[in-house]
Amino acid sequence: MAKETNNDFERRANHLLRSIRLCGGCVPLHRLQFQFSDSVIQTLLDRELVQVQNTGCGFLLEIAEDF
Repeated sequence: MAKETNNDFERRANHLLRSIRLCGGCVPLHRLQFQFSDSVIQTLLDRELVQVQNTGCGFLLEIAEDF
């Protein structure tokens, strides 16, 4: 059962990454918090696949330049 949960978590993380790419590479962070759990967002940050940018009016989650 734990392996199935891990696969589901990986699938949600990959879905988030694809969603960001389809939106032009960056998405307002507040828009994602209702669709994806904080742990999914944090996982992509820990893997350095995405980064957070402070725009002064809010935060953007964007694809990391190295990725």
